[in-house]
Amino acid sequence: MSGVDVTGFRRACRAEWTKLRTEAGHGWLMVALVLVTVGVGAAVSANVPCPAAGCGQDQVRLSLTGVSVGQVFPAITAVLLMGGEYGTGLIRTTLVALPGRGTVLAAKATVLGGTVLAVGSVAVLASALAGHVLLPDAGYTPAHGYPPLSLADGPTLRATAGSVLYLVLVALLALGIATAVRDAAVAAGSVLALLHLFPLLSHVVTEPHLQRLLARIGPMPAGLAIQATTNLHRLPIGPWAGLGVLALWAAAALLVGGTVLRLRDA
Repeated sequence: MSGVDVTGFRRACRAEWTKLRTEAGHGWLMVALVLVTVGVGAAVSANVPCPAAGCGQDQVRLSLTGVSVGQVFPAITAVLLMGGEYGTGLIRTTLVALPGRGTVLAAKATVLGGTVLAVGSVAVLASALAGHVLLPDAGYTPAHGYPPLSLADGPTLRATAGSVLYLVLVALLALGIATAVRDAAVAAGSVLALLHLFPLLSHVVTEPHLQRLLARIGPMPAGLAIQATTNLHRLPIGPWAGLGVLALWAAAALLVGGTVLRLRDA
């Protein structure tokens, strides 16, 4: 990459960071990401009992349940970051100041991804801590076959780190879709529909092989496989492979969005 490109990218990142931190809505969405993710995870950890040995629950996944609810906030942040600019016409000013459209999208993705990585880490780690405190009171004790929740345990560390990456990839998926459709409301609806379509279809269809296929290719069910720490052989897709499926969805959305951004007028 040439020096001019690096300079332009840095300028674009500074501009996007300024937008992200100065617009109050983005900040509140990040706060909501933490509060909802931790709140839902804590509620599940406290209220799903394990009254006897072999209750069959994955305590790590229980503590991280809030991620599947909190994901809506980074998705909406991404949609507003791009779709909001189209709605207000600010995108024209952005593209005049930074004519490299690919650079603009790359800068938005970098700033958004870095922000969600930082805030998502707080949310996920706090959820794991809440699980560590609350799960024993619900019966998840060594006597029932559940050692204390700890990041020193390899599968637990993988599930928590993967959950943070899941949130980042959902945000990038939403950014790509928002760039392609250019309307914040339509983009938000499209992202949420895409995330929940495959789990919904899995409950509608009755053919086991088709259910398994939907769980393997859907961005949400495949991506959330990263949270599993028990009975991995029963999963439709492995944890890292599932997260890879979500990464492919995000990359495809960004590719389509970037192509539309380059080929169409603002």
